[in-house]
Amino acid sequence: MDHTNVQEALRKMADPEVAESSTQFFKTGFGEYGEGDRFLGIRVPKVRKVARKFKQLSLEETERLLHSDYHEERLCALIILVNKSKKAEKDELKKVSDLYLDNTEYINNWDLVDTSAEYIVGAYLSDKDRSILYELAKSDNLWERRIAILSTFHFIKNDDFDDTLAIAKLLLEDEHDLIHKATGWMLRETGKRNEQVLKRFLDEHISFMPRTMLRYAIEKLPESDRQKYLSK
Repeated sequence: MDHTNVQEALRKMADPEVAESSTQFFKTGFGEYGEGDRFLGIRVPKVRKVARKFKQLSLEETERLLHSDYHEERLCALIILVNKSKKAEKDELKKVSDLYLDNTEYINNWDLVDTSAEYIVGAYLSDKDRSILYELAKSDNLWERRIAILSTFHFIKNDDFDDTLAIAKLLLEDEHDLIHKATGWMLRETGKRNEQVLKRFLDEHISFMPRTMLRYAIEKLPESDRQKYLSK
């Protein structure tokens, strides 16, 4: 079994109409965040089904699949890695995380990051030094910055908010809307588990927060609180 077997299975499902729609949805035009990306035209549930079929694909072959020019093939590789990470012992999880962080140039759209970062990087760093996330948060690469904040979702789910808040603070002045949305989302998830932690962050930083980030962050707060923060 190698990566070409996965490619063959995926390409049998290709749909040109879905591919055309995807190029628009994922902003692949000149100057857009997904510029130049290519699509086969396969819906995510079908990609997940193929990933399950090839769950035994080696890390080396999964990495080769991740290097594909086609978005869905990279997505499939990441889902395979996520599935491996969920069952991995510590040594294997390190290998998966190292592979992931060595290949961030191929994890180059929001769905690819959101599908994978918390389950691979976040899971691996749960009981380890997390300084790599701060390096990623300061990267010139949009997707590495998104990996930094999305990886903390794993911590949030364990009521561990410090790194989410610290990285959110680093990203307050980020210029990209996709970072505003991702950071606001993680702040919202923090608030769902501990409203007071979110409110303290908002009270301290609201004057610097992009409006999109703020709107995402306060989405689950009571209406009176949302209006209060929006009026500031």
